[in-house]
Amino acid sequence: MRYAEGGGLTAERRAFREGIRLQAGMRFAAGEKTAVIAKDLRVSVRSVERWRRAWREGGMEGLRSTGPANAPTVTDAQFAVLEEELGKGPSAHGFDDERWTLARVQTLIRRRLRVSLSVATVWRLLKRHGWSWQAPARRALERDEHAVEVEEGGLATGKSLAAASGAWIVFEDEAGFSMTPPRARTWGRCGQTPVVRVRGRSRRRTSVAALCCYKPGEKSRLIHRPRNHLLLKGARRSFSWQDYRDLLVRAHIQLDGPIVVVWDNLNTHLATGLKRYEAEHDWLTTIRLPAYAPDLNPVEAVWSLVRRATANTAFGTPDDLDRTLRRELRRIQLRPHLVDSCLTATGLAINPPTPP
Repeated sequence: MRYAEGGGLTAERRAFREGIRLQAGMRFAAGEKTAVIAKDLRVSVRSVERWRRAWREGGMEGLRSTGPANAPTVTDAQFAVLEEELGKGPSAHGFDDERWTLARVQTLIRRRLRVSLSVATVWRLLKRHGWSWQAPARRALERDEHAVEVEEGGLATGKSLAAASGAWIVFEDEAGFSMTPPRARTWGRCGQTPVVRVRGRSRRRTSVAALCCYKPGEKSRLIHRPRNHLLLKGARRSFSWQDYRDLLVRAHIQLDGPIVVVWDNLNTHLATGLKRYEAEHDWLTTIRLPAYAPDLNPVEAVWSLVRRATANTAFGTPDDLDRTLRRELRRIQLRPHLVDSCLTATGLAINPPTPP
């Protein structure tokens, strides 16, 4: 806050300013000119003119302090009401989109609390109560939040079963990468947009399937499998169920234990051959994530790390792309704390089983 008492002058400062005004009042009575008084008291001419008008209307008493200004405030109880209204979203209050701006919050305060605040005061109010300007996360309109809560309960049950049986919890996801890298902000001279030269057309695409593996008492692991695709007519542009099967077998061998795979409802994950393979092997169990809930999969955070590291990279050949992907994935593999942070970003936690 600018002042010591939460937006107003201290008592000492009010007394000091009152003394200056009273000095000006005595010089008004002596007939001194406004410019001379302003120069001697080191204040603006406009302030002296305002004091002279007050002196003419009320004499010396008109120059005395009236106490601290009664600025409008929002109490903690009122802010709790405001926070509840903010949680309903801007569209619930008649705005066109889901953006809370300072002007909109100012309008909401005036409508709901009958208090008029400046935009600057609204900013200080929100900062004081732990609010900040953020980029929102996106959620699909088709997502059923109730189903997500139910599925999370089922997922927790599966994790408890895995912990009790000594199995690894394995999250799976896949992503595609092309010769055109993602764009990221960079410094440049004003008026001159920085340019990153990339391949205008590439008939090569690389898909990567990755597994984030967790087990209480063990270091987290990242296992991945790349697959190159030529963008030719009739060519397959994704992993087949046999590719997923081979990846799970590889994970079973490397982890040396049973695994519980958590993945989305991709049609390839639901293939008959993959279901048959699961039924024939007791070391493999699969759990489905809720529909439209990628935020529950830590592998999504792995892709974010990879894309952040490859942003603005000009790939000259497909081999450059493959080498960069392998390098970044290897970097994450060698840092188990990064794999742990990806799980933390989902809000899920894998705890060791409680002893009987």
